[in-house]
Amino acid sequence: MPTNGTLNRKLRMGLVGGGQGAFIGRVHSIAAVLDNRAALVAGALSSDPAKAKASAPDYDIPADRAYGSFEEMISKEKGLPADQRIDFVTVATPNHVHFSVAKAAVEAGFNVMCDKPMTFNLAEAEELAKIVEKSDVVFAVTHNYTGNPLVRQARDMVKGGEFGEIRAIRSHYIQGWLSSPLEKDGQKQASWRTDPSKSGAAGCFGDIGTHAYNLARFITGLLPEKISCHLKTFVGGRSLDDYGHALIEFEGGAFGTVTASQITHGRENDVFIEVDGSKGSLYWRQENPNELFVRQNGKPHQIYTRDPNAPFASPNHAASCRTPSGHPEGYLEAFANVYKAAFDDMARRASGEKFDKKNTLYPNIADGVEGMYFIQQSVESSQQGGAWLPMKHPLARR
Repeated sequence: MPTNGTLNRKLRMGLVGGGQGAFIGRVHSIAAVLDNRAALVAGALSSDPAKAKASAPDYDIPADRAYGSFEEMISKEKGLPADQRIDFVTVATPNHVHFSVAKAAVEAGFNVMCDKPMTFNLAEAEELAKIVEKSDVVFAVTHNYTGNPLVRQARDMVKGGEFGEIRAIRSHYIQGWLSSPLEKDGQKQASWRTDPSKSGAAGCFGDIGTHAYNLARFITGLLPEKISCHLKTFVGGRSLDDYGHALIEFEGGAFGTVTASQITHGRENDVFIEVDGSKGSLYWRQENPNELFVRQNGKPHQIYTRDPNAPFASPNHAASCRTPSGHPEGYLEAFANVYKAAFDDMARRASGEKFDKKNTLYPNIADGVEGMYFIQQSVESSQQGGAWLPMKHPLARR
C-alpha cells in the first residue's frame, strides 16, 4: 500500500515571484513551510534581476541561491548534487509568466506548485498538460479553498450520497476592491490583474471566478456540459471584466451558477457556495470557514464545525485540521493543506514509489486545464451575447 510519503528530510523549495511589493509569493512561502515538511532554499523573486536579489533576504534565501531569473535558477539548481538541489518550484508570478516557468521546471524534472489560473490561455494549458503527462513530476494548482477542512467535509458527504441527487449549485466570489480604477494609480496588484497582456482574456472571472467554479467542481464532482455567460466592465477605461455571471448545465441536468464581482462595495473575499440535493442542501462561506450548514426540510438546521475529533468528521476533514475545535483555521491553513497533499506525492516520488497523478486530493494539471477552458468559454459566450457553448473538456476529471 502507498504510504503518506514520509521522508527523513524536508523538501527543498524554489520560489519564482514574490519579490518586494508582491502578495501571493509570501502566502506560498508560509503555506509551504507551515507543517515543517519543506524549506525555502532558493528563489528568482522578480523579473528584475536586481530586485530579485534584493528581495532574497526577506525570505532568508542565501545570496548564492538568489537568482536573477527563473531560467538561471532552474539551470543552476539542476546542476547541483541531488541531495542539495530543489525538489519543487512554486510559480507565484502574474499569469503571463506561469507557462514558461512551469514548462521549464517540469522539463528539468522538478515538481511544480502553480498559482491559478494555471496559464495565460487554454493553448498553453493544453501544451503544459502534455509535457506533464510525459514526465513523472507532481503538478499541483493552488486553488486553496479546496484545502478548507469543511470544504473537504462537504465533498466527502456529497460523494457519500448524503445529499442525494445534486440539483443546483450556486457559487460566488464577491469583492469590492476594484470599485475604483486603482490601476490608474499604479497599485501593483490592480495593475497587472486589469492588464490583458498580463492577466489574459478575463479579469474578474479569470482571477476569482475560477475559484468559484473550481469549488463547485471539487465539492460535487459533477462534469459540466455547457455554459452561458455574461461579463461586464463597469469601471470606465478598464480593459477587462470586473463583474460576471455564468449559468452552467451539468451532467444529469443539474444547474449551476457562478457569480464573481470585484466592484461590490464593502465586500472583501466573500467566497460562498450552496449545493441543493434531493435529500438536503449545504452552505459554506470562506469568511466563516469553520462552519458548514446542512439543511433538510422539516428538521432543525445543522451546523458542522471544524473539529478533527468529532464523530461526524470525515477522514479528509479530520486530516486537514491542525488544532483542536474552537481554534479558528482559515486561509493560510487551507493553502497549506493543498501543499500538504502535494507533498505526500512528492515524497512518494522521491522515495521511488508510484503515485496517482489523476485522482488527487489537491487540484492537479487537469483542474488547471479545465480552469482555463472555463475562462475561454466564458469570454467567448459573453462575446456572443450569452450563447450556450460546450463546457466539457477532454481532460476534465470527475
